[in-house]
Amino acid sequence: MSGQSLRVAFFPDAYHEVDGVANTSRHFEAFARRQGIPFLLVHAGPQNEVATSASVTKVQLRRSPLRFPLDGAHEYDVLFLRHYRKAAQLFRDFQPDLVQITGPSDVGTLGAMLAHRFQVPLAASWQTNLHQYARTRLSRVASRLPASVLGPLLDRVERWSFRATARFYKIPRLLFAPNQELVSALQAATGKPCFLMSHSVNTDIFGPQWRDRPSGPFRIGYVGRFAPEKNVRWLARLERALLDLGHRDFRMVLVGEGAEEAWLRKNMQQAEFTGLLTGEKLSQAFANMDAFAFPSETDTFGLVVLEALASGVPAVVTARGGPKYTVENGETGFVATDFDDFVRTTVILLTQPDLLSSMRAAAREYALSTSWDQIFNGMYRAYEHCLTAEDPLSESILGVANT
Repeated sequence: MSGQSLRVAFFPDAYHEVDGVANTSRHFEAFARRQGIPFLLVHAGPQNEVATSASVTKVQLRRSPLRFPLDGAHEYDVLFLRHYRKAAQLFRDFQPDLVQITGPSDVGTLGAMLAHRFQVPLAASWQTNLHQYARTRLSRVASRLPASVLGPLLDRVERWSFRATARFYKIPRLLFAPNQELVSALQAATGKPCFLMSHSVNTDIFGPQWRDRPSGPFRIGYVGRFAPEKNVRWLARLERALLDLGHRDFRMVLVGEGAEEAWLRKNMQQAEFTGLLTGEKLSQAFANMDAFAFPSETDTFGLVVLEALASGVPAVVTARGGPKYTVENGETGFVATDFDDFVRTTVILLTQPDLLSSMRAAAREYALSTSWDQIFNGMYRAYEHCLTAEDPLSESILGVANT
């Protein structure tokens, strides 16, 4: 069996949404179409629809009124399995060799059940650190508890949440994760082979060529959801710290929306809120930034960081989570060890134009070195090995070096 003949049924958590999972899902579909690989894509959407074009069959399934929000952009439908019979017929007609899901969502559960019923090998990718989300949300609710109680409680909730999620990931035969920490953690927790699946970016859509702001205040940007797990209140703290240090010639540009927006608007003085941007407007927003501040400690990869680098914008990220693997510290941006370091490194970009210029070039060069085709070809090599070999997967077997 070769990659060109392998038939994959893909059940992603997100497809239409504006986030990293949806972005990767659309690129995966485009890769299969370019390569002429038989590909069944099943995702949630506004209406029931089946469409076949070239080698790709797209199945869109509508969520019921009994859906509830997981956050500002994602939903879970408790009745989604009402589509089981229809999906089973399409699944049977397609005859996949392997099923790929992106997590324990309503769509992912449907894919896992079909794989089990038809005895088709299942692969799953870890996309969201649900255990860290649980910790962040609980810390806000229980913030009035004494530190001596709150700290141990949060540690337990995070540990238990990871164990509960890891139990689901014991079901698939093969796993993928977007950073090396998660690869190691999942292999240890599940005993299953786990492959490093990185990300890429379209360097035509995101690039310095979209910059149309020749001068003006230094622009520190953020793109993403305004949610507690994104640690966005650090942006207000960053603004205050810069003002306290005497810096005035800067603006904060915040692209996105979410539950924390009202708090941010109330607590920031020099911030511009653009709302949700897509297409050319998003490309221009990135390119017109001078530095990118991404304070999240829960992102498994942080695709927006790579989009900033592709735009020639150095990024400041935290030392927790996946973005630290995307930024080359001191070359394409900085990996800050704590909040004070986050401020210090932002000040370096703000006050050292020569260093900023060299980092802008290095950031763009790094983004140009990434490739979606390389990443998805690596996934297909992993699939083939999963189907033909009994020994654990390794990157040397796959012949892929994702960074």
